[in-house]
Amino acid sequence: MGQLLIRGWPVELAEGRVALRPIRGRDADVWQEVHTRNRDWLRRWEATVPPGSPAARRPTFRQMARYLRAEAAAGRMLPFVVLYDGHLVGQVTVAGITWGSMSSAHIGYWVDESVAGRGVMPTAVALAADHCFFRIGLHRIEVCIRPENMPSRRVVAKLGFREEGMRPRYLHIDGDWRDHLVYALNAEEVPEGLLARWRGYRESHGLLGG
Repeated sequence: MGQLLIRGWPVELAEGRVALRPIRGRDADVWQEVHTRNRDWLRRWEATVPPGSPAARRPTFRQMARYLRAEAAAGRMLPFVVLYDGHLVGQVTVAGITWGSMSSAHIGYWVDESVAGRGVMPTAVALAADHCFFRIGLHRIEVCIRPENMPSRRVVAKLGFREEGMRPRYLHIDGDWRDHLVYALNAEEVPEGLLARWRGYRESHGLLGG
């Protein structure tokens, strides 16, 4: 199964004005500017370190990038940055890749508030999911979202993810353990691909060309 990952990474993906590429160490300055500018927008949804954890401090960008690249090399993660018109505006990370009888992963993401609502993140998630389903060969993709995070829930709703239920106190977010809703898709639910489904949604809602 490892050969599938080798063939599927590193990779660059694109649809219209949106593109995904692997995160790089030299993204540090731009990533830090975007992330700092969006601190208030992102704080409620970003993972935090629980008290007493051995990892007492958040890593620097370069530490994070090294870790993400090492996990990708080990076949456990696909860490993308999101580009809009060539500018870095967020991240999509496929993590927890598991093979064998499960063949699944979960996707996490964030986007610059200045481009929110333009279809950037649904496009980015569709690109990543299609790559996982049809290039790498995964069977299931999960997205776990805080119930209060309506912008993120709208992303998965537009893409047709199934809501499967609640995971109580699932992740440490914004200083406490937070409940998360679980959304999922299996490969056979989107034989045409998630990007094709998203294009159809945009066309039916008059959103093409944005």
